[in-house]
Amino acid sequence: MKKLHFPKPYQHTHPPVRDFNELYEQQLTFGERAADKVAAIAGSWTFIIAQSVVLSFWVILNVTAWIQHWDPYPFILMNLVLSLQAAYTAPVIMMSQNRQADRDRMEAHNDYLINKKAEEEVRVILNELDAQNDALLAIHETIVNLAEEVRGNSERLDASMTS
Repeated sequence: MKKLHFPKPYQHTHPPVRDFNELYEQQLTFGERAADKVAAIAGSWTFIIAQSVVLSFWVILNVTAWIQHWDPYPFILMNLVLSLQAAYTAPVIMMSQNRQADRDRMEAHNDYLINKKAEEEVRVILNELDAQNDALLAIHETIVNLAEEVRGNSERLDASMTS
């Protein structure tokens, strides 16, 4: 019987995989968290509806003059408030989007590294399976040879007993 050869047991040399999202959230600064909150709030239907209600109320109060005209038509004060809101909201949303793009790049790189590790481990498993297939083939050949040898001995014994 030929000598069976098995690869050495695989040694995991990499640290355990950790949750990328958890690690990334831990290193965010106060400004980055604030930008994300502003983007989440300003980009929601709740914000759009609330702002629409406030602006409608503003217009109705100034057109009907129920209290007094603090911002008569063409609503220059309202335009100033909306311009200030846009001037500050847009850059904060852009900061959040830029940070999100950086995060996506880092996550893609992390996925690449994990895929490399997985490919290495799959390759080791396939090598181990090949070694097992070779061993099974050698064992099968040995069993077939032994069976033929036993059958041959049995036939000779039968032949010697009949003669």
